[in-house]
Amino acid sequence: MPDRSAAPRVFLAPGLLLVLIAVGGRFTLDRAGFTGLGWVDLRVVGLIVALVLLIVDISRRPRTATGRDETWLVVTLLFFLFQIASALWAPPAARIGAQTLDMILLGALTLAFYHWTLGDPDRAIRYTFLLFYVTAIVFGLAAIFINGPGEQGRYSAFGGGPNVFVRIELLGVISAIALTLIHRRLVPLLATPLLLLAALLSGSRGALMAGAVVGGYALWKIRGRLKPGPVLAAGAFLVVAAIVVWFTAPPAFTSLFQERFVEQTVQEQYMSNRTDIWAAALKLGWEHPIGGAGLDGFYGSIGINQMIEYPHNYVLAVVAEGGLIGLGLLTVAVILWARTVRGGGARPQAVGLAVSAAVFVALSSLFSGDYYDARLAWIFAAMAAAAAVAQARTAPAAAPAREREAVGR
Repeated sequence: MPDRSAAPRVFLAPGLLLVLIAVGGRFTLDRAGFTGLGWVDLRVVGLIVALVLLIVDISRRPRTATGRDETWLVVTLLFFLFQIASALWAPPAARIGAQTLDMILLGALTLAFYHWTLGDPDRAIRYTFLLFYVTAIVFGLAAIFINGPGEQGRYSAFGGGPNVFVRIELLGVISAIALTLIHRRLVPLLATPLLLLAALLSGSRGALMAGAVVGGYALWKIRGRLKPGPVLAAGAFLVVAAIVVWFTAPPAFTSLFQERFVEQTVQEQYMSNRTDIWAAALKLGWEHPIGGAGLDGFYGSIGINQMIEYPHNYVLAVVAEGGLIGLGLLTVAVILWARTVRGGGARPQAVGLAVSAAVFVALSSLFSGDYYDARLAWIFAAMAAAAAVAQARTAPAAAPAREREAVGR
């Protein structure tokens, strides 16, 4: 057998910084009260430090002469570069400076997570899920006990929006399941009622539906391995937790459920004007079919007059601002990525968990958020791909060891 102890363990510090950058969102020092330093973007500072640590980490790793299929990553970076280049034909009102920085950081985060995970996929993915699990608990407690409801009665934490907040909470649920499967202990599941409650209090219907789709598909995939006892116990635990929360929660909780999910969604079928926004994005794409309206072209052409920041749908934003070229690059990147992660390589469980997280955020991005808000989807997609191809990366190193064992026998 190959001597795994000879390879140095991956640094955890770059992963911690990268997760903090990914979770923190757009954070400049003026949000912390330093108005004179509002131009300092902590994402850039943190990413520079993380990349330095990552380079040191990569330099410690044993060199291998093996290749791996990274075509999906090349196409993804070409897609990001095209989006940046489309700023050349964006309308004058487009916010190309801020959007270009977002795209550069998005590409850098994707690359950094990919290469960090390659060092030790099992440890990197396990550590990342642990960080998201702890983060989701902290955000959930802060939203309920510190920040409270916003103007619309929806909950979020640390100045972020409800649509990003709900992704962190549901990623916390996925992380709890991942940690349970990895460590074979049920303790991480104890926090799921808090995380689910916080997700519901966000009032984000699209993300909740995306979470239900991913969760339902996961249960269907493992239906043959489910045992009645644990399933009934988990169901009873959630039902009891829901009853306790419902009867002990303050009026603000129950009124949000009644107004947001019953009255607006079921009775009024209200979709926050999403259909009108999506129709406007499609029309803009139709008017600029080849290269789109350019980076942030939706806001520069339509949103600035109607006070709409973005199309609230990742694919339609690409159609409107990138045209057929942008949509084609995105489609090819997704197809190549799906081919890369299919089967999971030597780590089907780790790859499958990372894929679930990526797909959840991707589906959520069809209802809300801009390009940078979808960063968690690209991050988990990169980690899943790295874990899937890591087998080819280590196989040649194992071959000499097997040959030595054969000679010894």
